[in-house]
Amino acid sequence: MAATDELAFHEFQEATNLLAETPDAVTTSRSDQLTPQGHVAVAVGLGAEDEVEESDKAALLQEEKEQPGFWTFDYYQSYFDVDTSQVLDRIKGSLLPRPGNNFVRHHLRNRPDLYGPFWICATLAFVLAITGNLTLVLAQRRDPSIHYSPQFHKVSVAGITIYCYAWLVPLALWGFLRWRKGIRERMGPYTYLETVCVYGYSLFVFIPTVVLWLIPVPWLQWLFGALALALSASGLVFTLWPVVREDTRLVASVLLSAVVLLHALLAVGCKFYFFQPLPLEHIAPPSQVISLTSNTLLTSTSPRTMLT
Repeated sequence: MAATDELAFHEFQEATNLLAETPDAVTTSRSDQLTPQGHVAVAVGLGAEDEVEESDKAALLQEEKEQPGFWTFDYYQSYFDVDTSQVLDRIKGSLLPRPGNNFVRHHLRNRPDLYGPFWICATLAFVLAITGNLTLVLAQRRDPSIHYSPQFHKVSVAGITIYCYAWLVPLALWGFLRWRKGIRERMGPYTYLETVCVYGYSLFVFIPTVVLWLIPVPWLQWLFGALALALSASGLVFTLWPVVREDTRLVASVLLSAVVLLHALLAVGCKFYFFQPLPLEHIAPPSQVISLTSNTLLTSTSPRTMLT
């Protein structure tokens, strides 16, 4: 019995010390759950100030977490974290541009990706090179005098052209808009990755157009090219207009005209370079033509000399 009383008094003394150290503590006596030894339960409650401090510490630790550098794969991993439905929705938005339908606000929703633009540019480059070679193959089958040899360098030319256009032109546009933002404070330009995303998805319409260019009808090829250029360029104009309309009318018109002109130069340049016919083999060199004309002159003058 003495041992039990001593044990109970010792626990009560410990509870008293805890209360003295933490004056904001709350004590609860559970008389209905007392053990035969007479244990006293002490609940130490944290005040509101302590909870605020804990939340502030958690927020600071979250902010102090190091962000991966732009040279690491972890930095770009988030830009490739998209599913098929998102990519298809953005492709559909680029194929069906409408006035007032901003591609960045309605389809990107502040989450630009690099997955779609990367594979769209790669697909367009390979399709350009392959269809450019197929055009010559089909022309040779119609006219055997056309000499064809595989032109593998077109793959490199197409890849360099498409990727430079899809990355360098948005860089120049983004830099210009950032510079104009310092002059016109009301302007709010898109980020560089959003601009790259807009340009990358705008090139998707040229993939089926290049395949349709295999039809050997010149006026039909130009019609398909004009329709694709109109869809792609209108999507760019509708997306950039909410940004440049805060600028002066002259700057806005010149900027949008430059965007459309560069897009047209890309389409026309690809049409002339990758779909140009080879020269015919039956065209004789100039030396042969001269020899042929001299022989015909000799044969034509010989009977007259015999008659004289």
